[in-house]
Order: sequence, then C-alpha cells, then structure tokens
Amino acid sequence: MRIGLTYDLRSWYLERGYTMDETAEFDKEETVAALEETLGHLGYETERIGNIFELVQKLAAGLRWDMVFNIAEGLYGDGRESAVPALLDQYRIPYIFSGPVVMGVSLNKYLARLVVEAAGVPVSPGIIASSAADLDRVSLLQYPLFVKPVAEGTGKGITTRSLVRDKESLVSLVTALLAGYNQPVLIEEYLPGREFTVGVTGNGADAAVTGGMEVICKDNLPYSVEVKENYENYVQYRIYDEEWRAECDAIALGAWRALGAVDAGRVDMKADRNGKICFIEVNPLAGLNPVHSDLPMLSRFNGMDFKTLVGNIMESAKRRYGLV
Repeated sequence: MRIGLTYDLRSWYLERGYTMDETAEFDKEETVAALEETLGHLGYETERIGNIFELVQKLAAGLRWDMVFNIAEGLYGDGRESAVPALLDQYRIPYIFSGPVVMGVSLNKYLARLVVEAAGVPVSPGIIASSAADLDRVSLLQYPLFVKPVAEGTGKGITTRSLVRDKESLVSLVTALLAGYNQPVLIEEYLPGREFTVGVTGNGADAAVTGGMEVICKDNLPYSVEVKENYENYVQYRIYDEEWRAECDAIALGAWRALGAVDAGRVDMKADRNGKICFIEVNPLAGLNPVHSDLPMLSRFNGMDFKTLVGNIMESAKRRYGLV
C-alpha cells in the first residue's frame, strides 16, 4: 500500500518568513522521518507530499496515493485543520484521522464543549466572548476564571495572565486576545485540580484508550506553548494512577464518541474544585513525535510503543475504508 504523508514542516514556513508563533503547531523533520521509518517497518511504501500548497500541486499534476497519513495542521482560520481532509474527500482519496467536520468542531473549543456536554460529559461552566460587550455575562461565572483563544492549539495564547481573579484583569486580557488572535475568547471557571491527558484509538464502539498520564507543571504554571516547548524544565509527566483511571477513561471515550473522532487522538481534562474530572478539549490531530509528543509519550508509559501505536492507527483507518 502506497501512503502519502501530508504535514506542515516548521522549517519550510520559517524559511518563508512566517513567525515562531504562527508555526508553533508545526512539525520538525524528525517527526516526519520517524513516521516514514515506522510505516516502512510496518510494510508500507511512503511518499512525502508536504503541506496543503504542495498537496494541491501534486494533485494537479495527477499524483495519487492509496491512502494519505495526514498530520497537516493548516495555517489560517478556524477551518485550517479541515483543509487537507476536505480536499482529499473531493478526490476520494482515503486518509488517516478525522474528517473536516470533526476537525473544525474540535478546534473550536466552545463548540466541542457544547457537543460533549450534550452527551453527558462534564465541562467547567463557561461562556464565549466575541467582543467586550459579551463580558456582561461573566456574572454567571465564579472567579477565578481561565481565559484563552477559542481556536488555537499547542497552548497558543495561554500565559500566566490566563488565570484571572477580577473583572479589571479579565477585560484587559480579553481585549488583548481579541485583538491579537482575531477570534472569540473562551472564558471558563478555573479548574484547580489535577490535570490529565488520555489517548484514544479507533472510533465509535471500537474506540479504546491507549493510556493516560498526569501533567504536572512546575509552580502551577499553565500548560502554555512556552512550557510545552521547554517541557524538560517545567513539566513532570507520570502515568495516571488507579484512583483516577476509570473516571479519566470514561471522560475520554465519552468525548471521543460524542464528537465522532476516528483513528487516534488525545483528550485533555482537569479536576474541578470538588474533585470531579471535567473535559477541557479534544485533539483529533495529536502530535506524533515519538519522543516528546503527548500521545506517543502516554502510550509508551502504558506499554504501547510507537510502532504499535502507528500500526493501530493504520488498521483503524483501513477498517473504516473497507481495506482489510
């Protein structure tokens, strides 16, 4: 089977003048190389495609693949993670990971909250603010609050200012985020308890947890892009314990199935002031660096190596397309 690889290589964009913040979610060469090598060990023939601009050129030139292993994050707009899947759908080319609707809803943390909450998954009380006028509804919430852009990944837009304890700080931060990220802002009651991330493979009734881990940030720092990029200095990761495992797994599977995500991804969650685990967000396009991305790391902690994880992802996708 010939597998094309779509991805956003950070160096490709930096060479063309894009900023570090714009490219924070993009992959390094080592991630693409690891996927290429692992798929080869699993018996697949691979071909590098690249980002959506390169994909368009190759499709126009008549190139096709049996399946595309898509880890492209996209660059602009709240549908950026949907762009490659939507394009591949039009060419009827099978691909790994969720389709454009799931990608778009999941990227918008407020829409994802609505979906999973309707399915009975606990979430922290929150509101969406598209302008400063929307802050009138903050009276419905209890301080402290946590504030972040609604459709960013990798902790972008999250800083030590994100934890807000009064109205004046809230107005200042929301105004800055609206201007800086040109998108609505999600405001939630702060979850002060332990933080976990849980991996899932498969879809629907066949979805299964690959494992979970606790995320412990030094000095209670928020899990921001700066902290993630310097995780050796700021973050301790450890396998989740039996006390929390069942509740975390139930949250992860409930959210995954409610959103209709497929093949593999990660669900983030945190305990509220009463110790109840609440959904934070789902990542149906989780990072796949074999060493430091959360999904491979937590899977490894729970006895699943990178080759097995990638193999399970491939088998899930092939089953969806009737290729096994």
